[in-house]
Amino acid sequence: MAMDTQQIEVSLLLDAMHLKYGYNFSGYSRDMLTRRVLSRLSKSRFDNIGEMIPEVLHEPEFFDSLIYDISITVTEMFRDPGVYKSLREKVLSVLKTYPNINIWHAGCATGEEVYSMAIMLKEAGLYDRARIYATDINDTALKRAEEGIYPVENIREYTRNYQLAGGKGSFADYYHAKYGVAKMDKSLKENVTFANHSLVDDGVFARMHLIVCRNVFIYFDKTLQNHVLKLFLDSLCEDGFLCLGNSESIAFSDFAQDFVEVVKNEKIYQKETLAVKQI
Repeated sequence: MAMDTQQIEVSLLLDAMHLKYGYNFSGYSRDMLTRRVLSRLSKSRFDNIGEMIPEVLHEPEFFDSLIYDISITVTEMFRDPGVYKSLREKVLSVLKTYPNINIWHAGCATGEEVYSMAIMLKEAGLYDRARIYATDINDTALKRAEEGIYPVENIREYTRNYQLAGGKGSFADYYHAKYGVAKMDKSLKENVTFANHSLVDDGVFARMHLIVCRNVFIYFDKTLQNHVLKLFLDSLCEDGFLCLGNSESIAFSDFAQDFVEVVKNEKIYQKETLAVKQI
């Protein structure tokens, strides 16, 4: 069955992005990619997707705006507070038994959940021995994450999430509000490394005690999900933890048997080893 013109244009656009800039979106949901490309088209001066291809090849600023539209995900501080409460109660209690802790936020977007983790580690007395690796394919989002500056109008919701997640102090202690923005306290990123990393093409770079990859899997097809799960499995230390988004699951993956769900309905898993099997 022949592809329609729009499908061809999207394929050519993605090929151009891969060849020119190295961004590989093979394995991503084509419907999702098409929706986000069309969103960028609606904001541009072009009449069709095909006209965007030369612009992507010759205008890096346009490419930056397109990659931001394609890869950015909705996020917030302590998103789904029940998940963070479970991480605080069930996972950090295990991580505290290690002399050093490595945590990977894969697909960290603009960083709100990275700072959420840093706050929890501080309140658990674990931050000084922790290293957080915050990665994404989107350099613009990574820059915003590293700056840690967010609209002040979001703070009320973030404060509520923090409290529901079992926050032990005042959320106001972790940011400074001025000129309509809230800047996260610099102490929260002293042990954070922000880096560009592709879950499609890049490999393992450290042994992790916890990997957080929330609301990213949902945009991958089954083949890419299996590839990424294998990457996570290889990256996790013995008995390490994996936290996915509430709408995501490993139940039908090739690696479901390699994890056990440690918190029901919160998508928090532990790498299955002999010790875990005996719990």
